Amino acid sequence: MNKAELIDQIATGSGLSKTDSKKALDACVSAITGALKKGDKVALVGFGTFSVSARSARTGRNPQTGKTIAISAKKVAKFKAGKELADAVN
Repeated sequence: MNKAELIDQIATGSGLSKTDSKKALDACVSAITGALKKGDKVALVGFGTFSVSARSARTGRNPQTGKTIAISAKKVAKFKAGKELADAVN
C-alpha cells in the first residue's frame, strides 16, 4: 500500500474527504517525526512504538572492492509492533 492508497482507506473508513484525510495523515506523520527528532518515544497502544536508537561508529567492508571503510555513528528510527498488530498479521 502506498500513501495514496492509505489516504483512500482513511477517507473511506472515516467519512472524511480525501483532502482532509491527506491533511490528517500528513499531520500525524509530522507529529511522529517531530517527537522522534526531540528524542521522544511515540507509543500507539495496540499498534506499536516508534523510537530513536543510536548506532555506534564501526568499520565495514565495501563488497565491490573488499576495502575496509569507516561507518560513522548515527541515530536511526525504530518501530516495534504492538501485541495486537503482531497477532493480527500472524
